[in-house]
Amino acid sequence: MATPNSTLRAVRLGLLMSLDDFARAIRDAGARAGRPNEASKRLIQRWESGETVAPRPVYARALESVTGLPIESLGFASVPVARISGDGHGGHDMEPTASLVPAAPQGEAQTGRRNHNGVWLSRYEYFSSGRDAAFVGQHYVVVLQHGNRLTARSLPGSSDSPLTMDLEIDGHVATGTWTEQTATEGYYRGARYHGAVQLLVEPTGRRMTGKWVGFGKEFDVNTGPWQLVFQDASTSKAALAAYNKRPEV
Repeated sequence: MATPNSTLRAVRLGLLMSLDDFARAIRDAGARAGRPNEASKRLIQRWESGETVAPRPVYARALESVTGLPIESLGFASVPVARISGDGHGGHDMEPTASLVPAAPQGEAQTGRRNHNGVWLSRYEYFSSGRDAAFVGQHYVVVLQHGNRLTARSLPGSSDSPLTMDLEIDGHVATGTWTEQTATEGYYRGARYHGAVQLLVEPTGRRMTGKWVGFGKEFDVNTGPWQLVFQDASTSKAALAAYNKRPEV
């Protein structure tokens, strides 16, 4: 009897996606990354039922992009020495692969870290005109790197306002977008805010600092400081659980 992958199903339902929605999102993620795939409703069913114990690397990368979680945290069987090959529709052939994480892009070696995967502390500052005061927003985020692209997704226990970032890194500069869904019971009543961000990566690769740009309620454009501070290179379940809490102010 196959063991159902209840973790993957829970993540999908948490994203409010049907099987068709999830398959479409995985296909779209592959297309954006230049690694097209043929994800289908049936394939998702096979993953969730446990018939297929692990996805091919092309699907694993897309799954990480869609969910914002490392493949090790999505309930699949651990395959540390080899990865699943075949067409992803039930094949269980193994092929040797060093890692699902691609080699560092040109210029990244200068940052002092091979890649930026891991848990980071996100901290930004903003001014609330309605309250006439400055505030700080903090999240622990999981950063995953595929080539020169970084995705950051906040851990649910670190804030009531989920945060996502999609960045492209070029040498010591990371540029991209951010989105935050504010807490329903908070001051902003579940409003969704988004904007742009540009960060400078310090030579140690342990800190990114820069500015965010976004819009305000008064039809104005706002900006403020933003930084990401490296915490842990591990994205194991234990590591994510350790940081699934509110950052200290």
